[in-house]
Amino acid sequence: MDLAEETDLLRKIPMFAKMETSKLKLLAFASEIVGFQDGDIVFSSGDSADFAYVIMDGAVDIITETNSGPIVTSTLRQNHLIGELGLLNNAPRNATLVANGDLHAMKITAEMFFRILRENSEVALDVIRMLSSKLTQSHELVEALQKQVNQQDEA
Repeated sequence: MDLAEETDLLRKIPMFAKMETSKLKLLAFASEIVGFQDGDIVFSSGDSADFAYVIMDGAVDIITETNSGPIVTSTLRQNHLIGELGLLNNAPRNATLVANGDLHAMKITAEMFFRILRENSEVALDVIRMLSSKLTQSHELVEALQKQVNQQDEA
């Protein structure tokens, strides 16, 4: 894929749609398109957070370790930003992500990610919205799990 094709692909991602063409070209040039096959680990819980990814095509399963073994807590698809929490918190990865089918993603360095946020308020706002949505989903999952635990305790 050449720079023009990558730029056009980035423009289709809502988070980047309002960015200037020159900034999209810089992002495409400074980033790397990576591929994973079904079952490949994108990153593991505890890994250092050096990159964020934007899912260009395919899906990833978010795997959380429990006392009963690993469970899929969510599946993210095209146009989702993944791995940004570790960058923003400067903390290790808190979950394992596994390719669900063939996956193509844009790998964005921490330096480029923060540059995009600093220079593009619309992108920063979209990242905040995505984080808010993830927080809401996590809260709903915790509530559902708490209900299950309460029902088991009553039985």
